[in-house]
Amino acid sequence: MMRILDRYILKKFLSTFIFVVLILVSIVLIITYSERNENFIKNDVPAVQILEYFAAYAPYIANLITPITVFIATVFVTSKLASHTEIIAILSGGVSYPRLLRPFLIGAVIIGMVSFALTGWIIPNANKFRVAFEQLYFDKEYNFSGRDVHFKVSPTSYVYLSNYNIRNDVGFRFTLEEIEDREVKWKLSAKKITWDTVNLGWKLNEWHYREFLEQGEKYKFEVANDTLIKINMTPEDFGNLKSFEQTLTLNELNDYIEDLKMKGADNVPIYEIEKLVRYMSPFTAIILTFIGVILSSRKTRGGVGFQIALGFLLAFIYIILYIAAKSNAENGTLNPILAVWFPNIVFTLIGIVLYRLVPK
Repeated sequence: MMRILDRYILKKFLSTFIFVVLILVSIVLIITYSERNENFIKNDVPAVQILEYFAAYAPYIANLITPITVFIATVFVTSKLASHTEIIAILSGGVSYPRLLRPFLIGAVIIGMVSFALTGWIIPNANKFRVAFEQLYFDKEYNFSGRDVHFKVSPTSYVYLSNYNIRNDVGFRFTLEEIEDREVKWKLSAKKITWDTVNLGWKLNEWHYREFLEQGEKYKFEVANDTLIKINMTPEDFGNLKSFEQTLTLNELNDYIEDLKMKGADNVPIYEIEKLVRYMSPFTAIILTFIGVILSSRKTRGGVGFQIALGFLLAFIYIILYIAAKSNAENGTLNPILAVWFPNIVFTLIGIVLYRLVPK
């Protein structure tokens, strides 16, 4: 009997969730197309690329609105069961309230696991095309404007550039230093460096090399442009990093964070927060499902419409909390772990309070 009930509720919950996702994603895609159609026409974008763009955009939007869709699905299914007095019949038949929650929570775990797989690997790979497409057709032309750029390219090696031209992949007033125990071991300077796409290294122009020894100094000067060096720095380090964190799979994200830490970059928190969010987001589905069932398991005078509206409101409150906390974490105001988990902590406490108050 209970297995039949579990399958009945689980099927209703997951099918409603999928239906809501499809409806909302379709609406967003239609609005997006109408807004950007002028850009497509102006840039003469091929129809195949437009279709590929929306195919990559759809899973991104679906995952983005998961907090709303899972809450709406939970509220809709539970309130329907309550309005048909099915929940009263289930509880009157000797089924405990925690046992009633089980199929909903199983569904939430399934959604959470799928969401984790999507955000960890599938969506980032799709975002590689989506982000590049948006930068090409929607964003203004990117130009690296950094001045006096410093890189840490190994535990003891440091790079300096006065500026960098992304069109030609040329850096100016280049310096590479090896520093150990606060002492400069050697220093390589060049008037400019140019990226070699064949050998995947940097060609030096008018370079000087100084090696500092106990008994003196070794010095070398070359005017030739064919001297090649390979260091942990590529043109991608000067590229457009807008939404770049969204294009990295979890494995790539871990490697990139380690690389940034080694280089001493100051934008590490952005990528650490992205990583934390991907591990946190599956739990959101479970928490919001738990709250949704509790709020909707009683028949109310406002009916299903009122409960769905309440679901929208709470889901939007969750999203606002999440955006505010994430922004503060990126600015360094809040601890990243606390900031990312703050909305889940707040809504978990709300869920516990509601659970104690709901008639069982």
